[in-house]
Amino acid sequence: MLAQFAVGVEDSRGRRHPEPQHPYRNEFQRDRDRVIHARAFRRLENKTQVFTRRYSDHFRNRLTHTIEVAQISRTIAAQLGLNVDLAEALALAHDIGHPPFGHAGEKALDAAMRAYGHSFDHNLHALRIVEDFEQRYAAFRGLNLTFEVREGIIKHSRDYAAPEYPGLAEYLLDLRPPLEAQIIDLTDEIGYDTADLDDGYEARILRLEAIRSGVSIFDRFYRAAEAQYANVSEKLKFNEALRHTLDRMVSDLISNTQTRIEAAEIKSLQEVREYRERLAGFSPAVEAERREAKAFLHENLYFSAVLNPEKVQAEKIVGELFDYFLKARGALPRSYQENSRREPLPVVVCDYIAGMTDNYILEQHARLCSQKTSAGNA
Repeated sequence: MLAQFAVGVEDSRGRRHPEPQHPYRNEFQRDRDRVIHARAFRRLENKTQVFTRRYSDHFRNRLTHTIEVAQISRTIAAQLGLNVDLAEALALAHDIGHPPFGHAGEKALDAAMRAYGHSFDHNLHALRIVEDFEQRYAAFRGLNLTFEVREGIIKHSRDYAAPEYPGLAEYLLDLRPPLEAQIIDLTDEIGYDTADLDDGYEARILRLEAIRSGVSIFDRFYRAAEAQYANVSEKLKFNEALRHTLDRMVSDLISNTQTRIEAAEIKSLQEVREYRERLAGFSPAVEAERREAKAFLHENLYFSAVLNPEKVQAEKIVGELFDYFLKARGALPRSYQENSRREPLPVVVCDYIAGMTDNYILEQHARLCSQKTSAGNA
């Protein structure tokens, strides 16, 4: 049973290209499956989350992170009476627009694009992927996803001002996204806050003492684990503290969002859309704990001296390959050369690089840019 304010599949605004109804899958289930079978989704396996494979194959990549976010999203959506199929489809699609090398790659692509009067936004790029780049069907380009999934892809983590983005006018930019989309940004944060503590600890970049000192929510649960499991290993006590940290964030997001819905007397999806702010959110106490954990990760992991050389190298590779293709349009695959007749070349080059996996961009950079360097030194 869905809540009155959930997105009913029967109320979907539909697809750009009408299709016959499937005999045993609803429209959001079909969207979920289309995302899973998309090439862009498969490529997430070889895109960096935080750690490259130089550290270990055990650490999260974009794909495993996405699977974890989908699991958390299903749980929260079910407890709030939301449409689980829609929430899952959005969770699975939320990172498909990310370029190689994680946020370092995104930063470098955005900087390269701004030099030519453009920019790079992984949400907007994800929309381009599902609307145009994926080519699996004879009847249309893209995946032909429902309006609600396309809207959620771009609006789940931020609001876009209508005057600044006229090309997105159809996506109701003056209204809030449904709750199924609102929770995705928060489940994403829950997922990477806890996972990055885990991977950072396993990589021995984050020490237990530092985590306990800098992340109060974790320390509280670690002390409880020490009292209950005094004779187990440090790692098992760490695991206990981390899973309770995740559970506290999930439980709080469910209960606080429900409280906010009730306080606002929300009875319909339209009221969710018209409400003055997003309804999904943590309580003040847990929001403070989440911010503290995120600040700790930024200072001690994401911008750590250990990871900085790889980030610098990633930005260098993206920037050099971007410049190479601008000067050597003929080195682009034929389909991208054809696209460059319709769109600005920097946009086409950005599209090509953003779709690359970590492994592929390293290969292309070694083959193309190293040759250029060698020729220049001859």
